[in-house]
Amino acid sequence: MIEAAALTLRAGQRTLVEKLSWRAAAGECWCVIGRNGAGKSTLLRTLAGVRAADGGGVTLAGRALAAWPLPALARERAFLAQARSDAFAYRVIDTVLMARHPYHADRYWEGSDDHLAAQDALRALDVLELAQRDVRSLSGGERQRVAIAALLAQDTPLLLLDEPANALDLAHQVSVMRLLARLCRERRKAVVMVCHDLNLAHGVATHALLLMGEGAWQAGAVDEVMRPAILGRCLGHPIDTVAHGTRTIFIATES
Repeated sequence: MIEAAALTLRAGQRTLVEKLSWRAAAGECWCVIGRNGAGKSTLLRTLAGVRAADGGGVTLAGRALAAWPLPALARERAFLAQARSDAFAYRVIDTVLMARHPYHADRYWEGSDDHLAAQDALRALDVLELAQRDVRSLSGGERQRVAIAALLAQDTPLLLLDEPANALDLAHQVSVMRLLARLCRERRKAVVMVCHDLNLAHGVATHALLLMGEGAWQAGAVDEVMRPAILGRCLGHPIDTVAHGTRTIFIATES
C-alpha cells in the first residue's frame, strides 16, 4: 500500500525522523504517537505527498509519490489535515461532494452516484441532517465529522488522518474510531492516523508508529510497541496500565 524507505524529515536544524523504513498494508490501522513537535503532522503531510521528504522517499502501490498524476493520487489516498479554514458559505453537502471531483474526468457536474456516496458518508458520521447547513455555522465537532465524511466519500484505499478525534465529544470519538477500524477490517482499507489518546488508539489500531524524538522511531504491532516503558520514553512521562476485562487501560502516573 504505502512504504517509506530511509525517510528523513527535518524542521530547521532539528531532525524529526531519521531513515524511517516502514510500510502500511491493506487492512492495517496504524496510529502515530509522539510528543508535541515530534513530527507527526510533518510525517503525515509527507506521506500524503503535500510535503517533500528531506531524505529517502515514499512509494504508494510501488510508485514514487512524485510520479503520480494528481487526479490519480487523489483516487488512491485521502488526507485529513489537522486544521482547516472555511472562507466561503458552502453547504455541507457541497463540501462533501467536492471530494468526488477526482472521479470526474469526463464530466463537470456531480452525478447520482456522487450524491449517494456523499449522503452515505454523512450518514456514517451522523451529520446527514446537517446537509443543507452552511459549513461556517457548524460547531467544531460537527465540522470535524463533515471533514471525515468528505474523506470517506473520496473512497480511497488509503486514509491519512491527522487527529481525527479532535473536537469530538466522547460518543463520537468512539464511533469514529470504530468506523475507521471497521473500514480496515471489512473493506481492507489502510488507515494511518495521528492520535493522542492512547486508549482510543489501542482500542482500534493494529499497529503503532512511535516518534521517539531526535529522529528515533519504533514501529510494530500494537501489543509489541504500546508498552508502558516504551510509551513513557516516547511521551516523556511515566505510563502504567490497568486491566479492565479484556481491555488494557493506559494511565499517566506521577513522575
